[in-house]
This record gives sequence, structure tokens and C-alpha cells, in this order.
Amino acid sequence: MPDVQVLVNDFINKLRKRKIEGSQATSRQTAELLRSVISQTRVPYTNQAGALIDAVRAVGEQLIAANPVELAVGNIVRRVLHIIREEDLSLATAAVAGLGLSSVSDDEDDAERDNHPVLSAAVVAAAARSTLRPPSLQTLLEDVPDSGAVPHTSSSGGDSEGKSKSADKSSRSRKLKHDVIEALNELIQDITTCHELIAEQAVEHIHQNEVILTLGSSRTVLEFLCAAKEKKRSFRVFVAEGAPRYQGHLLAKDLVTRGLQTTLITDSAVFAMISRVNMVIVGAHAVMANGGVIAPVGLNMVALAAQRHAVPFVVLAGSHKLCPLYPHNPEVLLNELRSPSELLDFGEFSDCMDFGTGTASPLLHVVNPTFDYVPPKLVSLFITDTGGHNPSYVYRLIADYYSADDLVVQQRPPTAS
Repeated sequence: MPDVQVLVNDFINKLRKRKIEGSQATSRQTAELLRSVISQTRVPYTNQAGALIDAVRAVGEQLIAANPVELAVGNIVRRVLHIIREEDLSLATAAVAGLGLSSVSDDEDDAERDNHPVLSAAVVAAAARSTLRPPSLQTLLEDVPDSGAVPHTSSSGGDSEGKSKSADKSSRSRKLKHDVIEALNELIQDITTCHELIAEQAVEHIHQNEVILTLGSSRTVLEFLCAAKEKKRSFRVFVAEGAPRYQGHLLAKDLVTRGLQTTLITDSAVFAMISRVNMVIVGAHAVMANGGVIAPVGLNMVALAAQRHAVPFVVLAGSHKLCPLYPHNPEVLLNELRSPSELLDFGEFSDCMDFGTGTASPLLHVVNPTFDYVPPKLVSLFITDTGGHNPSYVYRLIADYYSADDLVVQQRPPTAS
């Protein structure tokens, strides 16, 4: 297999140069890279989960720093850390249960074990502590059983028991990596098929002769609308072009190709057309822990217009877009500025940008933000691959996908009175 560091450096360069666009592609490739990292990480006999967590966290910090605006990278890194913790806890629980069952069976088969009822409980407690806790001197001492309490039949029997313990640790190490990789394969499969799972719910939300409004281009929205069309739903779609990149032109063309009645409008015409709309269905770049949405620029305007006319504002987002951070967290960058060339031609406006006159700053400033932030009060419903949820329920979904130990919580500096 290729060297992991080579793969990491190549992926970091792609993130920095913005060669990977879209939350789904970024999430899938991040999960695949972390799967390679885990498969090539050497796991010690003790604290196997800690070694995997350290390896994933070291790579994850580099990936997040390469493109902080792409929150899907941090989401997948934290999802993988949560998977490692869950699989380790599952193996520890199974090991403790196996020790309990073996002690019960030994009590039934051998009458001499009845004289030592405390032994099995001590062994179970020591095994639980050594598994669920990082290694320390106290943990190492607890792993060594008392020679007076543990019966020994012969020296050969003690040697075989020690060999079996080392074999069990080695097999458990391999079992942990195997289970984590299997869980990662399921995660990659869920990311790949999230569009289909969301599109299956289209018939429940889109009804006959409705008018749907969307902005820009989103594959999730495209599959969602086409799935309703395949279920014999007859409806019309208004597509706002999504300046300055005009991704709405591509979506309108795809919808017409699929046989949907489509009307392309300018972004400035959204408020004028919103009164004729039954529902707004849009995609998202990320869903924050408070239920807010980071979406393509212009969607906050659409959400405000929908609220003014009491039109439901529905957001389609896969579970890999659920971010456990809040908008006020210092490590969250809500926006970035794209090149001014998307708005104007430098040749025509070069005289307004007097870079060579020696002035401290150009006379014309061009601001081209990438994203908008839509607060949770403007969102009516989230439709994910696990079903429909209200914005107030996002925190519960995040609790299922992430561990609190993996969230970086930084307090904001106090404001001056």
C-alpha cells in the first residue's frame, strides 16, 4: 500500500487549492483517507483505542487546517473518532460479559470455585478498568492478579494462561481495527447513498400541482425533485440563478432534461415570485449545532422572503453535513471571499483599481462572499437520510454521531463593560 503520509499530503494540497468541491465528495474522500490511516497504524497491546485516536486526530488537525471553511472535513474526523470510541466500548463490554459468563460456568462445573466468590468480581472490575481507562502504573498493577487468590495447578498451566492472555490481547487489537474499518465502510456507503435515501422521502412532502422554489444547483435537490416526478407528481419549479456563479442555470437544464416544468428567474425576482410558491426546497453546505444553516450566498434572502409570506423553508442535508460546532465557536469560519473576477472583468475596470498609482488601497473594492448564514428560526424542516427533523432536534442527532470528548470548546473573551 502507498505511504499514508504521501496520501495525506496529496489530500491537503487538494484542499488548499480548492480542487475538491462539494460536501459529499470531501466527506467521502476524507473517510477513505482516514480508513487508510487506521489500516496502517500499528496498535499496541494496551490502549489500542488511544493509539488509533491519536493517529486520526493528528491527521485530522492537518486536514482541518488546510481548509477550515469546509466543515465536512472536521465532521468526518469527529465521526471517525466517535466510531473508534464506540467500537472499543463494545469490545470492552463483550469482554466483561465473557468474563462474567466464564466465571458462572466455572462455578457450576467446579465446586472449589465456590470458596472464592470475590475472585470473579475482582477480575471483572480489573478488566473493565484496564479496558476503559488509559494505561497507567495503577492499571498495570491491577492487571496482575494476586498470587494467593488465584489458584495455580502447575507452572505449565500458568505459562499457558499467560500465553492465552497475550493472544487474547493481540486478537482484540486486530478485532478493534477490523470493526472500525467495517464501520468506516458503512459510513462511506451512507455518504455515497445519502441522495437516494433523501429522495425516497420526496413523495411525502411534494404534492400535486405545487410550485417549488430553489436557488442555485444542488444534486440533492435535483434527485429529490426527480424522485417526486417519478412518483407521478405534477408540479412546477422556480429556479433562482444563484449569481455570480449562476449554478441555477445548470440545475434548470437538468430539470428540463428530466421532464420537469421549470422557470428560471433572477435572484432579485425571488421576493416578487415567492407569493406564488408553495414550498422552498434548498440544499446546504453545513448544518450547525443550533440548527442554523451555512448555505450558498443568497439563501438568507430567500429564507426571509419565505418567512414574510409564510412559505415553508425546507433544507435537504445528509448526516455528514451535521456539524457539532456552533456559529460563535472561534474555530468556525462562516465565510470566505472568492475571486472578484466572477463579478467583473479586470480589463474593463482596471482604471478603477489604480494599483500602480502608489495609493494605499484601490478605489474600487469587490466583495464576493461564498456563503450565507440562515438562522434556525427561518428553517421549517430538515430532511436528512434518517428522516425529517425540526431545527430544535438537531442537537439530538449530533449527540448520536459525535462524542463530547472530541469537541473543542473555547470560551469567547469577555466583552468590555
